[in-house]
Amino acid sequence: MARQIVESFIDDIDGSGAEGTSRFALDGTHYEIDLSGANRDKLEKALAPFITKARAVKAERDGRGGRGAGAARAMSREKSSEIRQWAKANGLPVSERGRIASTVVENYEAAH
Repeated sequence: MARQIVESFIDDIDGSGAEGTSRFALDGTHYEIDLSGANRDKLEKALAPFITKARAVKAERDGRGGRGAGAARAMSREKSSEIRQWAKANGLPVSERGRIASTVVENYEAAH
């Protein structure tokens, strides 16, 4: 027995056939909507005066405050323990728990 599965986009505005999904964002909320070519043109024309005056920005990172890839990685418990022991042995202030100051980590990495 043969099957044919057909996926079709339906325009969310008028129920006609849609050509695809359009994505946009406003005030930190991201939206997507399936639109026909005609309704996509209407959306683009409505936004055009604002887009031409707006500044393009890079996409925000997901909850990490936009830190670089190296800073965003979590440190292993073993490495944290090593750094704390090294810092104490070298007279640097370091807490028993929590985040280790970046200056302490930099000093540790420079020494190793």
